[in-house]
Amino acid sequence: MGDALGYQVEFDSWPQIAADYGPGGVAELRYNRVSDDTQMTLFTVEGLLQAQPGAEAESVRLAYLRWLVTQQEPMPPMGSRGLAALPWLYARRAPGNACLSGLAAGGEPGVNPDSKGCGTVMRSAPFGLRHSPAEAYALAEACSAFTHGHPTAGAAAGALAMIVAHLMEGASPQRAVSATLLHLQRSLDRSETADALQKAYSLAGNVPPGPNTCTPLGEGWIAEEALAIAVYCFLGTDDVRAGLVASVSHGGDSDSTGAILGNLYGAAYGHAALPREWASQAEGRETIAALAEKLSGE
Repeated sequence: MGDALGYQVEFDSWPQIAADYGPGGVAELRYNRVSDDTQMTLFTVEGLLQAQPGAEAESVRLAYLRWLVTQQEPMPPMGSRGLAALPWLYARRAPGNACLSGLAAGGEPGVNPDSKGCGTVMRSAPFGLRHSPAEAYALAEACSAFTHGHPTAGAAAGALAMIVAHLMEGASPQRAVSATLLHLQRSLDRSETADALQKAYSLAGNVPPGPNTCTPLGEGWIAEEALAIAVYCFLGTDDVRAGLVASVSHGGDSDSTGAILGNLYGAAYGHAALPREWASQAEGRETIAALAEKLSGE
């Protein structure tokens, strides 16, 4: 839902958004289309569901390779199964260059060593739904390397998965973020993500989330910035509607920041807390709900 809300204005500047939607920001869902963020998140789930014990990372890599086919072909090839058999997932919605090039090279760890785009974070929440916080972090970090080799990309992906895992264990938003921040601060190669989360934590305590208030945290194109913007809105308000509007109403990668925040709100408060008129319209809702049921039922 956050992805669809933000995808309406991805690549638009804040002045453009304000002129089109008003000074209150993106507060309406005019189009229900989701982007590659939701697509890849679904393939993360499918990879986890199909994995043999101890082989989760390899199963997720193969799932991402199936997603790559959806970005290369107009329709499902003969014999396709699972998500790869669904025509609606073959829409190309501005996929990230590192995701495409990394997977085109086979998705082997170490590809794109200088890339830390947010394409690794926006797909990583599902790891936190099935694993302990430490396990979720490690698995998300490992799977990040299939497309983005920079350590910060792995740290930011791991941090999102860890926050979700803490939330699933019943931690409050503040405690989930604080525990993850402590984990990040144990290693120098996670310092960029730790610094970004610390800024988000501080901003949330001083500036209530609103249209374009996330500017001090960046635009969200890179991993730690996208995570920080979502975490700022998450900590700043438990009003899901207001938080989602704030997370996408800025110049930058609005669909990714909205998608990440949607993952956090969903883990913390559940489906019932989401604005019903938006959730009911989201593209692929039946597929998303079916996979969520499978994931929670195993």
